[in-house]
Amino acid sequence: MTASAGGAFPDVRDIAIGPLDLAARVDEALAVQAAAFGLSAEEVGVRRHIVLRHLASPGARALGATVGQGRLVGFVYGMPNDRAQWWSTVVEPYLRRAGNDAWLDGSFAITELHVLPEFQHRGIGRRLITTLTDGATEPRSILSAIDTESPARALYHKLGYQDLARRVLFPSAPCPYAVMGAPLPLRR
Repeated sequence: MTASAGGAFPDVRDIAIGPLDLAARVDEALAVQAAAFGLSAEEVGVRRHIVLRHLASPGARALGATVGQGRLVGFVYGMPNDRAQWWSTVVEPYLRRAGNDAWLDGSFAITELHVLPEFQHRGIGRRLITTLTDGATEPRSILSAIDTESPARALYHKLGYQDLARRVLFPSAPCPYAVMGAPLPLRR
């Protein structure tokens, strides 16, 4: 254990990254997302159904970051992108206007990536996303992130993601998003 301003934390080398049975641990994962993203209990309930539906998609995969006896401190999941899925139908007009709608084909979509706030800025998110995309057969990756200069977007830029469309509005989302894409493998 190492000491930090917030107390003792496991050394980053003690954080295991590996396959996650997201269906079995969906509530734990959503608790991580709620803490990282500031979700209400109602939003968590809605997202639970979405996550379980996504897991039925061909090629969907999830990884978790765990400490100790398996405490989940971060997770990522994604799948080969499908133009018929809701996310693609929302972002397609924005990508088309920017001349980037071809990114919806042949891409591995990062659906969610979240790390508990007290474990952020320790390379866990980077390890999760690079490990997940290393297993993709698609030549590129696509994702959306809140359209602001944030640590998450800074990480994505460092990994090689570029903005494909900005100011993307999702129904009921309080702020705009950016759609980002990167060739695989991601930069280290």
